[in-house]
Amino acid sequence: MKPRAVESIMTKEVVCVSPSQKLIDVKHIYEKSDFHHHIPVIENDRLVGMVSLIDFMYRIKGAGLDDSNEIYHKLTVKDIMTPNPYTVKTSTPIQDVAEELGRGRFRAIPVLEGDKVAGIVSTADVIKFYLEQQKRP
Repeated sequence: MKPRAVESIMTKEVVCVSPSQKLIDVKHIYEKSDFHHHIPVIENDRLVGMVSLIDFMYRIKGAGLDDSNEIYHKLTVKDIMTPNPYTVKTSTPIQDVAEELGRGRFRAIPVLEGDKVAGIVSTADVIKFYLEQQKRP
């Protein structure tokens, strides 16, 4: 049996930002309750970085929830993003993704179809997949 590909469990509706966007835009994305904690950074239709909630929180240093705080308008995504993130292809087996996430260096991985972001897969997505597998007879 062919191993299932990551595209079957990834989140396909991915919110992306550009390196030049201000942190206020990132703040507003994170304020949505159903949002992944990782945001791909796209420039000229190519993935150039990732922003995690931890990256964001570390850089705002207690700026609080007030949108008028200077830091949200001074810093850009490029200032806080991790450049050249690790990626997988849509055809990558879930087992391979699980092993990479299990190493603990990442909590989410962008999934590419060619050079374009097709989705994102998180540790939680992989855990849910394996828990569902355990329920099957």
